[in-house]
Amino acid sequence: MRTNSLRSLKAAGKPIVNAWLSIGSAYAAESIAHQGFDAATVDAQHGMVGFETALAMLQAISTTSAIPLVRPSALDAAEIMRWLDAGSYGIICPMISTAADARALVAACRYPPEGSRSFGPARGLLYGGADYLAGANREILVLAMIETREGLENLDAILATPGLNGIYVGPNDLALALGHAPANETREPIVRDAIEHIREETVAAGLIAGIFCSDGAAAAGRVKEGFDLVTPGNDAALLRAAMMRAVTQARGSVER
Repeated sequence: MRTNSLRSLKAAGKPIVNAWLSIGSAYAAESIAHQGFDAATVDAQHGMVGFETALAMLQAISTTSAIPLVRPSALDAAEIMRWLDAGSYGIICPMISTAADARALVAACRYPPEGSRSFGPARGLLYGGADYLAGANREILVLAMIETREGLENLDAILATPGLNGIYVGPNDLALALGHAPANETREPIVRDAIEHIREETVAAGLIAGIFCSDGAAAAGRVKEGFDLVTPGNDAALLRAAMMRAVTQARGSVER
């Protein structure tokens, strides 16, 4: 089975840089994945993406060395299994708040006896290889998003879940859960401390510590702090910023 290079990067202590795809376009996904990212995540929760388009995006990502991941819309076993069957090599699941949630997530991603995933890998077999069944439980990554107060309180129990590969911090929802506006994770001490606590405990457990960041500079800062996996913004936000800069520069030159 095709090896999951994100596991090797974690083992080597090298940062994993992950693209975040919220625009429903295979062409955009392919263009972004070709820019040197280690992974590319299709966002089926908040992204403007349906299943057929997401499938084409996963196929587009597969033309590169980036590992295809998906964030499902929720902790829904049937949906998660469908993304894995479509060729996702990992799941970043939102709103994991209890150990029971974490166990259900792992079960949906693992074939028996380690889980309850139904057999029918379809495109997963094409991407992973003919021996997909033999290696899927070993190669597929399972990351739980901590973004609620309850999830923060249950962190130790979640980290102890057999088969879980890592934690992915959702800083905006976590800030909201702790009583602050999104994008305040670096300014509000309670949010900043919560994020650092999650990172410390995840790393101590030997699991992947991941986080969503506003841009490349913020991602670089998180790598320095010790996060294993960073997402330097999503495609829509980065596109808006780039277009705004272009317009500002163009208008400035006209005025001059």
